Parts: sequence; C-alpha cells; structure tokens
Amino acid sequence: MKQVPITGVFEKALPVLETIQEAGFEAYYVGGSVRDALLGKDVNDVDIATSAFPEEIKKLFKKTVDVGIEHGTVMVLMNDESYEVTTFRTESTYQDFRRPDSVTFVRSLEEDLKRRDLTINAFAMDQTGDIQDFFGGERDLDEQVIRAVGKAEERFNEDALRMMRAVRFASQLGFHLEADTFYAIVVNAHLLENIAIERIRVEFVKMAMGKYVRQGFTGFVETNLYAYCPGLVHAKDALENFAKVIEPIQRERQMWALLLYYLGIQREQEARAFLKHWRLSNQLLNQSADLHQLLLYRLNYEQTNETVYRYSKEVALDAETCLDLIEKPFDKKAVENIDAALPIHSRKELAINGKIVMAENHLRGGRWLGDAIEAAERAVVKGDIANETAEILDFLKKNDYV
Repeated sequence: MKQVPITGVFEKALPVLETIQEAGFEAYYVGGSVRDALLGKDVNDVDIATSAFPEEIKKLFKKTVDVGIEHGTVMVLMNDESYEVTTFRTESTYQDFRRPDSVTFVRSLEEDLKRRDLTINAFAMDQTGDIQDFFGGERDLDEQVIRAVGKAEERFNEDALRMMRAVRFASQLGFHLEADTFYAIVVNAHLLENIAIERIRVEFVKMAMGKYVRQGFTGFVETNLYAYCPGLVHAKDALENFAKVIEPIQRERQMWALLLYYLGIQREQEARAFLKHWRLSNQLLNQSADLHQLLLYRLNYEQTNETVYRYSKEVALDAETCLDLIEKPFDKKAVENIDAALPIHSRKELAINGKIVMAENHLRGGRWLGDAIEAAERAVVKGDIANETAEILDFLKKNDYV
C-alpha cells in the first residue's frame, strides 16, 4: 500500500483530523484529494470524513457553519481556512436518479466509501499518509481504469450524473472505461434525462476541456450518453471531429465556439438557441456566440480594425487560438498590432458625444443622433478620420448626418 507525504494542504488540515481523533472518533482525508496525491498532482483542497456525527463535530470546534447538516456536512473554520467535514453515511434508495430519499449516519468508514461513484474516488487517508482502499482503487490507478464502486448499474441508478463523471475522468486522466462500467452506462444512458442540465453541463465542460479529450469523447459517444445532452442527438460525427483538437482547450468560450463550428451551425440566432439550451450564463453565452461568429469570419477573412474593436482584443485572440486548435492559419501578432494601433477602444473614448453634436448643430435628439454617433465611431475606428472633435463634426456635416 502506498503512502502519501503529509505536506501542503494535508498538513494544514492536520489539526482538524487530530482534534476529532483525540475525542475518540475516526477522521480521514477522502476522495479526489487523495486520488490526486497518489497521481502526483497538485492538491488544492481537502475533504474530511469522520465517524463523529454533526452535533459531535460542532462541540469539538469553536467555529462551525451548517452547510449541509441534513447530509452530515459541517464546515469547520480553523487557522483562516474552511474545511468540509462529513459524517460517514449510507444512503437509501434513489427514486429520482439524482439524490437519496434519506441518509443514515454510520460509524463505519467502509460503509461510507461503498456509496462513492468510482474506485479512484473511494480512497481514505489517515493523518500519517496511510491509504485505506477497499475497492481496488490503487490498482485501477496503476492500470488507468475507470471502474464503478461495486455494481456499476446500482451506482448509476443512484445518481445518473455519475455516468458523465466517468467519461469526464477518462478525459481528464486519459484512463479507459472498465467493461462492466462501460456496458452499465450503455444500458442506463437514458437516465441522464432525469438530471438538471446545469449539472450535466459542468461535467460536459470538464470533459470537453480535458487533457485527453479524445479518450473521454470516445466513451461519451460509444455509450450513447451524447444523445441525452441538449442539441447533440444527431451530432456523433461532429463530436468525434471535435475531439481531434490538437491540444487541450484552455477557455470555456473557446470550447463552445469550437463545438458550434463542428456542429456546422452558422447563423448567430441558431448558435444562441443551442447555447441557451445548455443554460449558460448570459455573459458566457454572449462571449461564446461572438467568438463563434468571429471564428467563422476568420476562416475567410483577415482580422481588421473593425473586428478587433467590435469583439475586443481578448475575443479576437481567442479566435486565433481556435484556428490554431483546428489547424487553420492563425495570426495572433496581427491582433496585437491592430489593437495597439486602434485610435479608440470604446465609444467612451470618442472625441464627441450626443450633447456635443446637438449643441453644435442646434438640434434636438432623435434616431438621427444614434446614427450619427455610430457613423463617427465607425469612421474613427477604420482610420478614415482622426479622433478629433472638429474633424468628426465636419465629417458628420459632409455626409449629411446632421
């Protein structure tokens, strides 16, 4: 059995474990932090599981917050850090394929770990770095296997999102799905319809941005999970092509723009409708739709003052990154040069505004004023006129905007 050095976040959380243990209870680091430590990856936070019940935990620490006490979770505040401490528990039947009908607190670590999704997430580690592994998780890490804890079909019936988590971890770690786990997903893929789109999206994004995206998407497509995700039922070929990106995608809006590209969506209205089905935030939806439109433009045309100004330097650079990922000609330096030479970067920097235009021409506002400001902005950005008040006013008069 391997041993993990107690350093970093594990060492910082040690007083929490020791306080619980000194009171006569068991306490362990559990889950993903232990897995990542065994894989030699950076660990940024830890989860703690204990045989102590929530009320017992609250008596042991000066500062606690009830964050999910009905499920056994108490947040312990110590040394300017917060730690989620969860009581060992078993779960009843799942009527909705999402959450247990009831939770029972227990004193057994093994009983608690039985309810975990995958063997590689079912580790516990004590304060010395010794690993508790009841389900062969270390072997599966060594053999690079994604395997459900116990009977795969039972795990996926408990929470159908676990199927998405399985292919997500395949994408992030480069592991393959164990045969029984694979076939259990095939049989139960339809249960994904019971899961909120927001939860599916979180796993989909992590999978699509994984280091081994081809590995993850292979499982996603071959198990038919994709057919139960918004707008993807007829997208098998598009998804297989998407997975051929030459290196991991770094920004979520790049991922959505590239997905739209591979789906063959061109009209902005259609792109926005697709993204809306995935319940993106308004900001991310707008950024992704803009980036997609600019990417399509760039397949045929060069970047210009107008594109960099309209979409912003950041989005314009993202478009070049997307071109690189799909092995098309790209030019980030051109974007940098255009942005550096732009006379203005927003309408606020324009040397005139509505008040100035109305005062100079003794006119009242109306639709004409918006048209005039827009024309001036466009002319300045293109470099047709200088960003100077007199020159802009002269331009507006000569072109009959006032």
